[in-house]
Amino acid sequence: MRLKDKVALVTGAASGFGEGIAKLYAAEGARVMVADMNAEGAARVASFIGHHAAPVGGDVSKGADVQAMVDATVARFGRLDIVVNNAGTTHRNKPLLEVTEAEFDRVYDVNVKSIYWMAQAAVPVFRRQGAGGAFINIASTAGIRPRPGLVWYNGSKGAVNIITHAMAIELAPDNIRVNAVCPVIGATGLLEQFMGVPDTPENRAKFIGSIPLGRMSTPADIANACLWLAEDASAFITGVLLPVDGGRCA
Repeated sequence: MRLKDKVALVTGAASGFGEGIAKLYAAEGARVMVADMNAEGAARVASFIGHHAAPVGGDVSKGADVQAMVDATVARFGRLDIVVNNAGTTHRNKPLLEVTEAEFDRVYDVNVKSIYWMAQAAVPVFRRQGAGGAFINIASTAGIRPRPGLVWYNGSKGAVNIITHAMAIELAPDNIRVNAVCPVIGATGLLEQFMGVPDTPENRAKFIGSIPLGRMSTPADIANACLWLAEDASAFITGVLLPVDGGRCA
């Protein structure tokens, strides 16, 4: 049990990468707060996991909702050790001048401002507990090796990468580790948005052609990386941007 007695809060955990992370964390002994604005989906995942999990609804772009997620975690499980900032969104793959202001704002509110809100809510808990903690931000290869048509999404994930480095430095004296996992494109609910074309085998093949290992990322790939960054075996690892990308950024 690599996360025995740990308590984790995973955002965007009703599906995709977040669901995979929540389930693996629980299988490795953690108690998990399954957070998502899709409250029904969060309840489904928590029910599948069992008594080691609980659901909480909320929008990570809203400070009050994020505070409620942290408060609910501590109230239910007594502490907080790990936060996975997984919730994310994108604008559709299209020319940069066609992205509306509303689309731009939503991407930055969900992908970037959510980390600000989570830091505001979780850092005081980590400090009060006195044992440190771990943030894992789900970034993207888009912030390292961007694709055309996703300019503003790329920029939001680039911000996550820099924020990860800066948080790691500032919070190190509190033994609060901050790392990021950078997935390559995966078959999640946002796939058609990322591709900007219908999800067909032919269109998938065009994207897979840019990945040396020859496939998209899976929830299991991302969950395994997040498990390592959360466990005590990585206690001296902070400020790392870990590509899980089949060689895309090599």
